[in-house]
Amino acid sequence: MNKFMTHSGKIARHIIQKVLLQNRYELLEPEAKEFIEAFGISTTRYVVTVSPADAIQAAKSVGYPVVLKIVSPDISHKTDVGGVKLGIKDDEGVKVAYDEIIRNVKKRQPDARIDGILVQEMATPSTEVIVGGLRDPQFGPAVMFGLGGIFVEVFKDVSFRIAPVDEYEALDMIHGIKGAKVLKGFRNAEAADIPALAQIIVQVSDIMISLEEIKEIDLNPVLVYPKGLKAVDARIILRQL
Repeated sequence: MNKFMTHSGKIARHIIQKVLLQNRYELLEPEAKEFIEAFGISTTRYVVTVSPADAIQAAKSVGYPVVLKIVSPDISHKTDVGGVKLGIKDDEGVKVAYDEIIRNVKKRQPDARIDGILVQEMATPSTEVIVGGLRDPQFGPAVMFGLGGIFVEVFKDVSFRIAPVDEYEALDMIHGIKGAKVLKGFRNAEAADIPALAQIIVQVSDIMISLEEIKEIDLNPVLVYPKGLKAVDARIILRQL
């Protein structure tokens, strides 16, 4: 069945139309997370807030510790403007972090529009991977997988496939990277949930095939556990058709 005929496709279409109507081509982080959730990709709990009191209430709902992030259509790299605060453990910490983020952004990028502050759960640390989708001018939609952290930064240890990608091909991508041993239970660590990783690769492939408006998807990091995974950050860019 075409994704546009499904519930997930309708949610995706609604988000894309809203973004384009605002003359934007990059989804805000909460939009990107809502988008991937519609396709069954697990992500961290989050709430968009517009005041310190609102943020404190959201943090209680999400559960401490939390992360605070600026939400702005004018800011792609939040850390560059002091727009991210990690590991906040109590109400006072939320208030302080909220006010500090607003001050940082107004000082470093005073013209930036501020839509609010994202309050997000602080996910339990685990093995980090990156899963992405891109639309190559020559080959069309493709998917990418690799280990996160220094593996992708330094060793460029990633694999690519032309979409659509099925589960068998996704598993081949996972086992084909140099650092695959890390995912299999290296040095007494528990093995990562390889089937869940294969599923998220297939899900990104489905998105790239179903929605020609998508230029790029970047899920980085995705934290993979012995059972399940969570996409901590999501970035989606639309094509300028």
